[in-house]
Amino acid sequence: MTDNSHEDPAEFDTDFRLTVDAADAGKRLDAVLAAHIDALSRNRIQSLIRSGDVTVGGAKVVEPKFRVNEGDPLALSLPEPEDPEPSGEDIPIAVVFEDEHLIVVDKPAGLVVHPGAGNWTGTLVNALIHHCGDSLSGIGGVRRPGIVHRIDKDTSGLLVVAKTDQAHQGLAAQFADHGRTGPLERSYAALVWGAPSNLKGTIDTNLARSQSNRQKMAVVKTSGRHAVTHWQVRERFGAADQPALASLMECRLETGRTHQIRVHMTHIGHPLIGDDDYGSGFKTKINRLDEPLKTVVGAFDRQALHAGLLAFEHPVSGKTLRFESPYPADFANLLLSLQNF
Repeated sequence: MTDNSHEDPAEFDTDFRLTVDAADAGKRLDAVLAAHIDALSRNRIQSLIRSGDVTVGGAKVVEPKFRVNEGDPLALSLPEPEDPEPSGEDIPIAVVFEDEHLIVVDKPAGLVVHPGAGNWTGTLVNALIHHCGDSLSGIGGVRRPGIVHRIDKDTSGLLVVAKTDQAHQGLAAQFADHGRTGPLERSYAALVWGAPSNLKGTIDTNLARSQSNRQKMAVVKTSGRHAVTHWQVRERFGAADQPALASLMECRLETGRTHQIRVHMTHIGHPLIGDDDYGSGFKTKINRLDEPLKTVVGAFDRQALHAGLLAFEHPVSGKTLRFESPYPADFANLLLSLQNF
């Protein structure tokens, strides 16, 4: 590949030009550009192609999978930066770790990660824009700057956010690999109704949008996305001579699908306490509880799920980072009440 404008393509500012050589002939446009522009991820390059910011032979090409030919002159022009939308908001966030490349936060329950329908303000993204200024990675797009992964609004716990495109690319690769070849690790504490007969196990299914309610996910036999959750019972609650009322489970994600743990726990018959979407059939259990547990469980107004462990390789330094988050007050109070039952 011949670069006609810069000795080091990773250092270009607004424009990048090159000519396709024999080695790259027949390859996808996005793949060729990604291989020669270290400063941008392939996702970012695909977005730029679709936006009309890439030309082949002087003509705009908006399809990332377009196949290039030997001798084709390619040009990529970075658009002028746009004012951030959404805007920053002075929302308190618990910063666990931060450097110039990334930030790890401990998200409270009730805080939406990024803007969307019905939640255009007051999100973690708004808080991060205020906290980080213009340093967030732009790969996620205007509404999701820096977001590599997310947890549900009513799930508490640890989340890593990229501040640079380089960090975003490195973190995204780890999450896509699901920790198979690296140190990525995600563990959740879950308080569920009942307890499995075994102490540990693995749930391996496909998940897709529910046909009856598009806001929910469901286990499906065909199609969908592969989802794997490894679980272990940490503690059972209730009388020794009776079936367990509830249990504390550790859930480790091998994949990260929408509502994965919530759907999987329901799938094995042990939905999360407080999960009105996937455990509504267990609400009647609350009325049969004795006080004060009845009041505590009845007042718990979210799914009892906490992302307590997050480990990954720093995408720049290569150092393994590991973070643990203590139970938030509401989760700890519910756990104590169950232990004292």
